[in-house]
Amino acid sequence: MKAINQPVMNKLIPLATALLACSVMGLQGCSTTTVAEAPKSAPAPAWKQGMGADMSSSTLAPLAGKMTATPANEIPLNNLKLPPGFKIEVYATGMPGAREMAMGDNGKIYIGTRAIGRVYELSNNGKERTSRVVVDKLVQPSGVAYKNGSLYVMAIDKVLRYDGISKNPNVAPVDMTSKFNLPPEQHHNWKFLAFGPDGKLYVPFGAPCNICELPTPEYAQIRRYNPDGSGMEVLATGVRNTQGFDWHPVTKQLWFTNHGRDWMGDDKPNDTLNILTKKGENFGFPYCHEGNMPDDKVIKPNACEGVTKPVALMGAHAAVMGITFYTGNMFPAEYKNVAFIARKGSWNRNIKSGYDVVTVKADADGKNAKITPFITGFMNSGDQSFWGRPTFFMQLPDGSMLLTDEQLGAVYRITYKK
Repeated sequence: MKAINQPVMNKLIPLATALLACSVMGLQGCSTTTVAEAPKSAPAPAWKQGMGADMSSSTLAPLAGKMTATPANEIPLNNLKLPPGFKIEVYATGMPGAREMAMGDNGKIYIGTRAIGRVYELSNNGKERTSRVVVDKLVQPSGVAYKNGSLYVMAIDKVLRYDGISKNPNVAPVDMTSKFNLPPEQHHNWKFLAFGPDGKLYVPFGAPCNICELPTPEYAQIRRYNPDGSGMEVLATGVRNTQGFDWHPVTKQLWFTNHGRDWMGDDKPNDTLNILTKKGENFGFPYCHEGNMPDDKVIKPNACEGVTKPVALMGAHAAVMGITFYTGNMFPAEYKNVAFIARKGSWNRNIKSGYDVVTVKADADGKNAKITPFITGFMNSGDQSFWGRPTFFMQLPDGSMLLTDEQLGAVYRITYKK
């Protein structure tokens, strides 16, 4: 007979005791019960990671977007202030969650979203602008780009290419997902897409947390691919969450915005504006913020050694989004090659910041950066209420600029006239 080991014996003794008691008392009315284990507490949501004990009672939390259409006559554009000579008007509305834009053929504009899971096509017949849904029910398809007659859409778990969509609205997409090696985590993994001067597709892969050691190295990166998904290269690491980049018109170097982590206080760390000067640069996450601020939860000796410093500090928790260098001729000459940056607005700050558009004027190498307000009035600083959240830009052929408002699902047009 095989011996019973001690751990098993320890489990059997209580059961045997209970059965013996039953036999003594009789089976009627006798039952056995199992003591349930105490339920395990659910892990904190990713956006709460890094919350210190001094902030444990904070009521701050991410702000829910308005995912319903807002008519143009309900958008309070008269609250917005721009420099003299500039005008802002509603270009189109009715596209809840509107984020990144990509210019197609025949004046068509493609617009990605995040929470609502749609990609829109905006058409202009010269008299009116109308929109339709290209695809729905994707997982955060915020990234859109257009190249050689094809629309590229990137969601968390899918990459689709619509060939000839401007002429054939119902074209079936080519599924390219398998070629892009997409990591699975959703947090900060929504995309911004753009084709660079080299004709390659640039894609960020954000950190899957507020602050953490990366589970695998494939997060907190900026990559580039050939248009068919081949030739993947990792260009930058330590990038927590970039939601906008553009190439300097003179140097052709990549400039990108980046979100700082939450729960280090109202005033730190800053969101940043950065330049990628060489392949393989490290921008610090998770150990170092702002180029010189070690993290207080994820600790590493000499945390900021070898980290590339930012061009400019863009405000704590301001949610810097799209960046576009102005190259048109409509605006005054002093705006030539100046970066326009949308700041969607904070949630992890007791006194809100952002909810505006700023310009950054700097030398071509990023030195002497100066930040200047350009559009204000999306937020009322008196009562901390807000109605709009600016996100991304697009320069039109006539030199005017389009700006999306994710909160109201609108696109605004910015013009200048003396």
